[in-house]
Amino acid sequence: MPDLSTDYVTRVLASPCDVEADAWNALLALAGGSPFMRHAYLAAMHDSGSAVRDTGWTPQFLTLWREGELQAACPLYLKSHSYGEYVFDWAWANAYEQHGLRYYPKALTAVPFTPVPGPRLLARDAAARAALVRSIIAWCKQKKVSSYHLLFGTEDDIAACADAGLMLRHTVQFHWTNAGYPDFDAFLATLTQEKRKKIRQERRKVAEAGVTFRHVQGSAIAEADWDFFYRCYERTYREHGNPPYLTRDFFRRMAATMPQNWLLFVAERKGRPIATSLIGIGGDVAYGRYWGALERVDCLHFEACYYQPLQWCIANGYRSFEGGAQGEHKMARALMPVKTSSAHWLAHPAFADAVEKFLEREGRGVENYVEHLEQRSPFRQG
Repeated sequence: MPDLSTDYVTRVLASPCDVEADAWNALLALAGGSPFMRHAYLAAMHDSGSAVRDTGWTPQFLTLWREGELQAACPLYLKSHSYGEYVFDWAWANAYEQHGLRYYPKALTAVPFTPVPGPRLLARDAAARAALVRSIIAWCKQKKVSSYHLLFGTEDDIAACADAGLMLRHTVQFHWTNAGYPDFDAFLATLTQEKRKKIRQERRKVAEAGVTFRHVQGSAIAEADWDFFYRCYERTYREHGNPPYLTRDFFRRMAATMPQNWLLFVAERKGRPIATSLIGIGGDVAYGRYWGALERVDCLHFEACYYQPLQWCIANGYRSFEGGAQGEHKMARALMPVKTSSAHWLAHPAFADAVEKFLEREGRGVENYVEHLEQRSPFRQG
């Protein structure tokens, strides 16, 4: 399918593995990089059976070519549900159903099960990025899907989508920033007395319960550690009534192809492991990703998922720690609100108009929400 205005040729691929890894990663490097958009990460999602047609994720990776060279590309999925996305459109789907219309399948550009902001539209330049958006919408119209959604994109991604007429939506995450703290106590000293006291109390409860921590990184994470992590991860999902999104084979592939991007904290008591927290790392940013426990210890989640990673980030000079989707409680641990952005296109004109009005109201609400949160800052004034 040629793009006559730019001489690009569009190819839609049934698997990320159909794109040459070096060519994909070269485009990603131009966008600043992200461990969760690396070819190996997306390929592992597919090859492990985690994000495939049978789980509601049908890969349709869209690529633009010129004279045999890859010019632009993005992960694109046909979705039969809205699970594993973290930008919620269930109300939109229900509205379609109530009017006798099909919302699924819809088209989605996102990293499956990974609500981490980063590049989504990989391109050699702005012109190629704009052409990629045009090609996506043309493909959606051709396939007669209800809608298209790009989640957690960069400023360049969102700008390209806005220029193409897509509607924008903003949500809130909570991120911690390292202000050059020499140690964890120096970080605590920047917080209000109430927050310092609370964090120290929570850490003391874990220590007094006899829990200690060790951390392992990269290729030093043994297979037994990965096995224990997955046991905790799976149990936590099943305790909430759901099977885990990711298979054990996905993490086996991570250990084989991207070990440098993982940091594992293991909580132990009386010489036995009882909980784990798996952190993604890339550049100078750490990402809170997965957690699980076999035993209940008061405040163990906070220690494993926040205090241990923040202490590690300070010791190793990492610039920031991203806490993942949602979670206003993270502010008490000094993770501050950050707006994230998505872009949306709906084929049905009346529904598009209704959603646009909704997003205008929601956007004002998000602005007020962030302003309210900032007034509750855990940091000392001045």
